[in-house]
Amino acid sequence: MPTQRELGVAVVGTGKMGADHVRRIEHVISGARVTAVVDIEAERVKSLAEGIEGCTAYTDPAAAMAADDVDAVLIASPGPAHEAALLEALGRDLPVLCEKPLTPDAASALRVLEAERRLGHRRIQVGFMRRYDAEYVRLKRLLDAGELGRTLMLHHRHRNLSMPPWFTNEMLISDSVVHEMDVTRWLLDQEITAVTVLKPASSSLAPEGMDDPQLVLFETDSGAVVDVEIFGHCGYGYQVQAEAVCERGTARIGDEPGPRVSADGRWGGRITPDYIERFEDAYDRQVQAWVDATRRGEVTGPGAWDGYAAAAVCEAGVLAQREGRRVEVELIERPALYR
Repeated sequence: MPTQRELGVAVVGTGKMGADHVRRIEHVISGARVTAVVDIEAERVKSLAEGIEGCTAYTDPAAAMAADDVDAVLIASPGPAHEAALLEALGRDLPVLCEKPLTPDAASALRVLEAERRLGHRRIQVGFMRRYDAEYVRLKRLLDAGELGRTLMLHHRHRNLSMPPWFTNEMLISDSVVHEMDVTRWLLDQEITAVTVLKPASSSLAPEGMDDPQLVLFETDSGAVVDVEIFGHCGYGYQVQAEAVCERGTARIGDEPGPRVSADGRWGGRITPDYIERFEDAYDRQVQAWVDATRRGEVTGPGAWDGYAAAAVCEAGVLAQREGRRVEVELIERPALYR
């Protein structure tokens, strides 16, 4: 793996997220360049490649990964396409940063995990970018230091201005609350063992057929209880907050950073409109960390086990949501590679 020259990256999937990663690699971070872009939309990917020196457009991920100037792969295609791309990358022993989900279900995630395990070393990092957000990093350090004692409860709030028209009830769990699933596991160093979903009266802003907001409850293997308020159509902005309730104190992150303005007989501030703006710095840090580790020949950050565990919790969450009951999470024994 190269250590001095820039890392040649193939970006697979060039929609909103993929195009943002192309911009990030080319103009924000250091140590890498985009040498290939891949998308089934041939004209879009061709147009994108023409604006990047030394970049080639592909419609087939396997062809891009076979190119001599591709050292690593960033997957930002839709979730159902991830398994095939991940297995192709693993077959070539290429480092991968894969946007969440690893795959859309636990069975396919397990197939990917087993393929990586057979290699005998990690190659996959999963794009749970909250682990790179400055506030979450400080909270993690505070909890790990133990000054507040054991964490007994976590309260999460996850509010969106609105959701796309194609967003479903199930996607509130699998595409939104999945972030709280991962960050809970990371903050507490515990696995989630059961999920319950409660549904209050639905907001008048919610589309027909969607229960919004919802309250999602996690239980962990060390006895912590975690709640997540997911509100897809709050109508005023994008808010992500978390509060840890510990034996000797509490810690909260996600309050609006300011500035707080007082003028014309009123006071107030600004709420970010979407996740890309709120977590822009976290995305930058995540991709830079991946590039740096890859150039050193290492894999760091959330991996295939974390992607598999999140998929298993999502499946339990969707079933709990659908059937209105507590559902236990089914996980295989954690392989030695991921301990």
